[in-house]
Amino acid sequence: MNEIKSYKDLLIWKKGITIVKLVYQLVKTFPQEEMYALSSQLKRASVSIPSNIAEGYGRNTDKSFSHFLDIARGSLFEIETQLIIAKELGFITNLELFQELLNQIEEESKMINAFSKTLKAIH
Repeated sequence: MNEIKSYKDLLIWKKGITIVKLVYQLVKTFPQEEMYALSSQLKRASVSIPSNIAEGYGRNTDKSFSHFLDIARGSLFEIETQLIIAKELGFITNLELFQELLNQIEEESKMINAFSKTLKAIH
């Protein structure tokens, strides 16, 4: 098994980066007047996922890392909710990208849950 030398080695961090890229790609198609509203919220929440994973890793304690994983998971649910709102408002035209993002969010949530349980089981 590969040793984890950095948060950048974590699959949950890598998937978080993928989610950021997909969110940025999706919001490019939102109406201009949404640039500082829902678009901005989605971007901030998506960036929060890998950022909190990195910060938690850097705290160097399993308890602290677990706390930051909980925050990252909360950001996933925030994004999912905001995507549903954007779709209901008619801002999302690329349904394939929308569905891909929802799938990535679900997968990331499961991965974070499993990783978090592993951290908690150690102690």
